[in-house]
This record gives sequence, structure tokens and C-alpha cells, in this order.
Amino acid sequence: MPTQDQTGGPTPQLFFQTANAYQRTQALKAAVDLDLFSALGEGKDTTEALAQRCGAAERGVRILADYLTIHGFLVKEGNRYRLTSDSELFLDRRSPAYLGSVLGFLHAPKFIEAFQNLTEAVRKGGTVVREAGTVAPEHPLWVEYAKSMIPMMAKPAEEMALFVSRTQSDVKKVLDIAAGHGLFGIEIAKRCPHAEIVALDWPNVLTVAQNLARRAGVQGRYRTIAGDAFQQEFGTGYDLVLLTNFLHHFSSAACETLLRKIYRCLEPGGRVLTLELVPNDDRVTPPPVAECSLMMLATTPEGDAYTFKEFERMFRAAGFSRTELHSMPGSPEQLLVAYR
Repeated sequence: MPTQDQTGGPTPQLFFQTANAYQRTQALKAAVDLDLFSALGEGKDTTEALAQRCGAAERGVRILADYLTIHGFLVKEGNRYRLTSDSELFLDRRSPAYLGSVLGFLHAPKFIEAFQNLTEAVRKGGTVVREAGTVAPEHPLWVEYAKSMIPMMAKPAEEMALFVSRTQSDVKKVLDIAAGHGLFGIEIAKRCPHAEIVALDWPNVLTVAQNLARRAGVQGRYRTIAGDAFQQEFGTGYDLVLLTNFLHHFSSAACETLLRKIYRCLEPGGRVLTLELVPNDDRVTPPPVAECSLMMLATTPEGDAYTFKEFERMFRAAGFSRTELHSMPGSPEQLLVAYR
């Protein structure tokens, strides 16, 4: 629907907001680079104090802080600024939920390049950046992902581990496909004392997971398989397989091929836990979830954001008896539980 002004007529507001959206992105990046949010968390709430703490000009800090206030990151009262509750939790560097590091992944040059070529990607129906985009073998982007996404994935990993400890506490052998930072398997190992975790990813990515496993004290029950999930042998005897933020990178046919392979490595009664952004059947709601499809169009040859019905069909075609959908507290993603 077109936007309307106060008289009820059409307005170009949405056009200009979208055309200028890069300015908001860069303002957020500048504030993170200057550590402005952390400075406010420390009580530096005037332009003079902020400028001194951030090593910047007062005029620059005042204009940036005003802009961030306009867009909901800060609150301004008189000549003083303060953090919103969201900014305090996610943008103050001292917070365990700090997300500033995620910008390194979200603003990676390969992503920027992919969207600069979006017109051609639409014409082609898939990425035009190299042959395979971000799913190219051993893409260095995923090392940055593994490191920078730890704060963002900490809560979902904890919630998934709590789900496993409630519903499958006797789990013994877990395969973590595309493990990345390794948090999901590590959190399960911390709560399920008999669980052995086998993490699969590219060798350069697995170093991040291995370091976290050592820090968590579960390295004795943590081993790895280096390579491509579609090519490497998994072994057998697993009673749980983790597929977190992975299937959306591939076509439904490729997903089914991988799921058949997973089915064969599972013990009878075993389960697959899949964490994904799952749009509604209309494919446009909820908006933050449904938008993932455009990211996949720009950065992968055939990836997509799949609906629950589409996931259910994939798992059924691979041999699984049933698939359930569960919400994940504090996350826009949802948990799919498929039973062998």
C-alpha cells in the first residue's frame, strides 16, 4: 500500500526512507566504531563528555547523537542523551549480548558486492558474485561469521540446549553440521554430560569452535570432521543432528539430498533439530523473517527462506516420520524437530 500524508494523499516518504537507508547504516557503524553507545553506558551523556571519550569533534558527536535519537537508538532530554533499553542491551560493549561485532559479518565486502549486483541477480535468479557466492568451498567469510555471530547466537544456543536437556537428556552422540562457532553443540555438551559432539565445517572455521570448546571445558567430548557436509562421510550411530542456519543456502532438491544422508546416519528414533527463519505461507510475513529470501537471492545460487510446509515436505521426502515447529524464546528463528 502507498504511504499517505496527513490529508490522506500519497507521499514519497517510503521512497526517500529506502533510498537513504544507507545513511542510517553508516551512522550506526560510525557510532559503533567510536564506541559511542558504551560511552553513554558509562554516564558520558553530554556532547562535550562524549566527544572527549570518543576522541571526536563536539559538532560531529552532536549531529550523530541527534540522528541516532531520531531513529530510535537514543533518547534526548534537554542537552543530555541516554541509551534506550535495546541499545543498552545490544550496543553497549560491556553487555554480554553486545551485537556491534556482528557488523563485521553483515557489512562484509562480499555481501555489499552481492547487493550492488542485485539487478543482475534478479535477472539470473541467483547470485552473480563468483560461481557459488557465499557457499563457495572454504569461503573466508564464514570464519568472520563464526567469530562475530557468537553474541547473537548465544541465546538461541542456550534455548536449544535447554530443549534437548528437557526432551532428550540421555543424548549420547550429536552431529553438528556447519557448526561455525560451535555454540549449539557446546551448550548441549555442557547440559548433557554423556553427549559426544562431532562438529563438521571447513577446517579454518573449526578452529573457532575448538577454541570455544576448550574454554567451555568440553574439549574431551568434542571432535571434528573437516570438509563439505555434502561430501564428507558422517559415520553412524547419532541420536541427534543439528542443522542451524544452513538449509536456506541451498535449493530444496539439495536440501533433500543432505537430509537423506542425515537420515542414514541416525539411530532409529533419532532426531534432527533445524534452526531457521521460517516465513508464513504468504512469504511476506513476518517481514524480518521473510526478508531473508532477498539475501539468499543476492548471495547464493539457489538458496531461499522456506516455509514450514516446504520444510515438512523436504523431511518427509528424506524419510522422516514427522516434523514439528517450535518457537525460540528471544529469537525470530524457529526450531524444527524432525523424527526418524
